[in-house]
Amino acid sequence: MAVNALRDFLDDHDVRYLSIDHSPAYTAREVASSAFVPRREFAKSVIVDADGKEVMVVVPASRHVDLDAVASAIGADTARLATEQEFKSRFPDCEVGAMPPFGNLYAMPVYMDEMVREVDDICFNAGSHVQVLRMECEDYVALAKPVIGHFSVKE
Repeated sequence: MAVNALRDFLDDHDVRYLSIDHSPAYTAREVASSAFVPRREFAKSVIVDADGKEVMVVVPASRHVDLDAVASAIGADTARLATEQEFKSRFPDCEVGAMPPFGNLYAMPVYMDEMVREVDDICFNAGSHVQVLRMECEDYVALAKPVIGHFSVKE
């Protein structure tokens, strides 16, 4: 879902959002800094391989994914971070590593850390390394329909 398709999806659901262009950045920390967004308000999308099943885990940029918690929530024996090479074909219209936190639009289950809900608005990659979108967290939850739980640890 390229940025225009993502905008169309949000517009179709009458969701208000703000588009922010920024200098090229590739890690969640860099993106948050480039867009002048506190890291706790930037939601990063991390792809996890749990017993061979790919899932998207959304956590604040200020935290890391707790792989044991994800495995437990899914009922998997093991969970590991998927490599970009493994998942890039799932997001053909996104720059590698810049996928938005809407795994549900790519037939991928979404798990969201409860700390994401601690802020009113969240920012996230919009499919490219130069643009983020900002929207109300509650609107995001309503559209992405993530499983919400404790899926992160401190950096």
